Amino acid sequence: MSTPGAGRRGRQAEAARNDLRLLEAAHEVFTTQGFDAPVSAIARRAGVGMGSLYRRYRTKEELLQRLCVIAMERVVSAAEDGLAHPEPWEGLVHYVRTCVGFGSGALAPVAGTIEVTEEMGATFRRASETADRLVGRAREAGVLRDDVTALDISLLIEQFSRPAPGPPSERHRPIKRRLLTIALDGLRAPGATPLPDDPPDLDWYEGRWRTGT
Repeated sequence: MSTPGAGRRGRQAEAARNDLRLLEAAHEVFTTQGFDAPVSAIARRAGVGMGSLYRRYRTKEELLQRLCVIAMERVVSAAEDGLAHPEPWEGLVHYVRTCVGFGSGALAPVAGTIEVTEEMGATFRRASETADRLVGRAREAGVLRDDVTALDISLLIEQFSRPAPGPPSERHRPIKRRLLTIALDGLRAPGATPLPDDPPDLDWYEGRWRTGT
């Protein structure tokens, strides 16, 4: 005989597992098939019915908003892990590699097409503040070139988060690691070539997420 509440906990656990499958499937479908992919493709990949999907996320926009929050929460975690590293440079490298590894910038193409929720805004601010601290520590230690900003690094991560053209291939992974190592060396102080133009500013970056712009 089950104990009181065990059935409810079981249903909640199953719902949580379904939600995780949906989110993982959504990220995979959107980043490989494009953001106009039908939600039915997400349900099929997750192995759940359309009813389960729509009970959790009424619209594709809600699903994308949730994915954005999760991505930014993982950025916060990666930056905090980087700050915990005793070596400022290695902490920064850990942050960049971790963010590229889970594709933190893969959702950037939806900027301006979905409404930014309060949760998205709050999580973005946490991610920005933590990354600023990490980058500032590396700069103060003299291991990061002075003309590189936290936003430069975020945009670099965004570039490396994009899927390679053509069908998925394991060959892409070592190539990305190689190119990312080259890019990371370019961030090291003192820097051989002065960076051209002014650095990107936060107003421009946030402006990309305003709908209708």
